[in-house]
Amino acid sequence: MNPLRMNIVLFEDAAVAKLYPITVGRPAYAVSCASYTLVDLLTPCSETIRGVVRPHLIELQKCDRPALHQTKLDDAQPTLLLNAVVAPTAANRQTLVDWVASKQPGVIYAGDRLLVVLLPPKSPLPAREANAFELRDYLSGPAIAKLPEAEHKLTWFDYPHDVVQANLDTFTDNLELRLREGNYQEQQIGVYLAGSANIGDHVVWDSTSGPIIVEPNATIGPYCYVRGPVYIGRGARILEHAAIKDSVSLAHTTKIGGEVEGTVIEPYSNKQHHGFLGHSYLGSWVNLGAGTSNSDLKNTYGTVKMEYRGEKVATGMQFLGAIVGDYAKTAINTGIFTGKTVGVCSMLYGFVTTNVASFVNYARLFGQVTELPADVMVATQERMFLRRKVEQRPCDIQLIHDMYLLTQDERQLAGEPLAL
Repeated sequence: MNPLRMNIVLFEDAAVAKLYPITVGRPAYAVSCASYTLVDLLTPCSETIRGVVRPHLIELQKCDRPALHQTKLDDAQPTLLLNAVVAPTAANRQTLVDWVASKQPGVIYAGDRLLVVLLPPKSPLPAREANAFELRDYLSGPAIAKLPEAEHKLTWFDYPHDVVQANLDTFTDNLELRLREGNYQEQQIGVYLAGSANIGDHVVWDSTSGPIIVEPNATIGPYCYVRGPVYIGRGARILEHAAIKDSVSLAHTTKIGGEVEGTVIEPYSNKQHHGFLGHSYLGSWVNLGAGTSNSDLKNTYGTVKMEYRGEKVATGMQFLGAIVGDYAKTAINTGIFTGKTVGVCSMLYGFVTTNVASFVNYARLFGQVTELPADVMVATQERMFLRRKVEQRPCDIQLIHDMYLLTQDERQLAGEPLAL
């Protein structure tokens, strides 16, 4: 699409912490869902996009997405201030584009939570260097309060399981948007390639329930089964005999084996051995050991309830697996029970019957849960990056230390006898 003349400001509010462990170490606009992140979904809509993130993510944004930090807003254009928890769906994008085209300023709330503000041209705008806290003051000020409420409907991420649900709900629509705007060649009915890919012998493609998109430099080993809708990101590797099916979104540089269903996997994560992963979310730099499996269905076939920092939440979902934070690792034959969260930088052994706090060695089966110092994870990060030829930058090291401090309360809430 042709970019519209508008500013977009993606901001994080205080309630973004409800998405932990997904958003401990990444801006909410960088959460993958059905092949898109919010910032990537909106990039074709405007040439002027800024990100306003929590303080511990500012340096990371400067390094990974400098344009979001450096962009100067144009007060001659309308400005869309968009909560970064708005889901990256084709329907949401169309709603926002149509709203901007209508030139009707206003606000959209979800209860008391501000989701979007559309300001007319010549409106006072937040300072270029405004941080998340300063922007929150601006958004709660009189200029915003006097705007009328718009009737447009949007979906957003309130809790981590909402990412899994939105991934299921919007997958085909998102892939159809990619096909309209991208340069893909249909290799066979419903299977689209964006460039060169290494596809092994005897791969079975099934696009009867939705399209399959394969990005450049992906590898699909022999004797694999791929049932759409499925998105296989740039440089992803699917190993021989894998079964990838029913709304699997693989980000770039992932390595996948075994059976995966209805799951989002962020960049640089590995699940390369046999085992089942279903209706789950995996952050970046996660490694699942051989034989690791999760349950995504209760024995009673009832809906799953999640617990987030002591709050019990009814999801209404019958199929729901695990929410796994960045840098988490599982040992061989780890079994994760239905509807569990796994914190960032944690290491798991045996059966996972409870939620797992961040920065712990979790081996409750053996009566041990111990704390992992941040320095151990910094050294682990360095070894992982070297294997993928990724530079370990000062902002990556600092992020580990910041995540450790931000999740201290998790280890206290866990009620486990933690020891260093």
